[in-house]
Amino acid sequence: MTSVLVAPDKFRGSLSAAEVAEHVLTGLRRTRPALVGAALPVADGGEGTVDAAVAAGFRRQERTVSGPDGRPVRAAFAVRADTAIVELAQASGLALLGGNRAPLTACSGGTGELIRAADAFGVRRIVLGLGGSASTDGGAGIARAFGARLLDAHGQDLPVGGGALARLARVDLSGFTRPAAEVVIASDVNNPLLGPAGAAPVFGPQKGASAAQLDTLAAGLTRWAEALAAELGPVPTEQRGAGAAGGAGFAALALFGARFEPGIQVLLDLLGFPELVAGVDLVITGEGSLDEQTLRGKVPAGVAAAAAAYQVPTVAVAGRCTLSATQLRGIGLRAAYALTDLVADERRCLREAAPLLTQLAATIPLPPQDY
Repeated sequence: MTSVLVAPDKFRGSLSAAEVAEHVLTGLRRTRPALVGAALPVADGGEGTVDAAVAAGFRRQERTVSGPDGRPVRAAFAVRADTAIVELAQASGLALLGGNRAPLTACSGGTGELIRAADAFGVRRIVLGLGGSASTDGGAGIARAFGARLLDAHGQDLPVGGGALARLARVDLSGFTRPAAEVVIASDVNNPLLGPAGAAPVFGPQKGASAAQLDTLAAGLTRWAEALAAELGPVPTEQRGAGAAGGAGFAALALFGARFEPGIQVLLDLLGFPELVAGVDLVITGEGSLDEQTLRGKVPAGVAAAAAAYQVPTVAVAGRCTLSATQLRGIGLRAAYALTDLVADERRCLREAAPLLTQLAATIPLPPQDY
């Protein structure tokens, strides 16, 4: 009897990871009712990470925190045993602003508030998922949530947001207390904080920053790093992940002593992938768009690599796929099946993702098909 593990990410704008898994299993069983299947919604530290954790048995905890524009939002983290999972996008995500982007004033403070709430549970480890940020404040808002003060030349507190950081005179850490728990950054972003590959030039445009604003943000991040170095000594501006989530990774590395791990690897272990994949015949993963970004450690690539360690073949479903067969095999995917194979109109694929995915899944070959 064929057994399948369905471990997808979300289809952004249409289906959550749990919904993708549900519709894939429904489609598979439509033509193979005896199929043995299990669902494991997956994320890589970005949007959907808490939902994936809750689906895997973590307990959802909600708090009211400061959103990226300072207005209160309801945000969640997840807890199980001695581990908490905090998702920056829940409190400081770009999606929370709707179409009203605020590249200079958006703040990461609500994420700091969520980390404090998770730390209050007495956990030993906090996994901090970084992705989907609205701000480029270098994690200054997170630092403020733990008691740091950012002061201008007159000793006054700076306004929040990355746009004000260029006026930073010094950082007062006399009231700063770091989390009691170990902090592990989970992210698919390897960028440094500064330079051409840094947080401002690479990710600032998607947060609405103009060319002039990018210069302001880059100057602010440089000044933030200099001011922290004056208090702490050398700071990890070049360390992998420092540029994640508008530089929030930098603050966690510098102030919390966090360590960085590829998000998909951390989450697969926490969600129980090793236990579920052992003995299955096929893994089906997926995301909304299989494209060049997928090749840089996104969920499908991570799932395929993890399944390969158990000699289990992996295929993917997607809204669309722009990768060649050679590129797919290069990241361990034996094949890809896209909604656009059924319907060329991508807008219709977004509107009708659920029924189309069920229809598509019914056609996926299963072992003993030679993948």
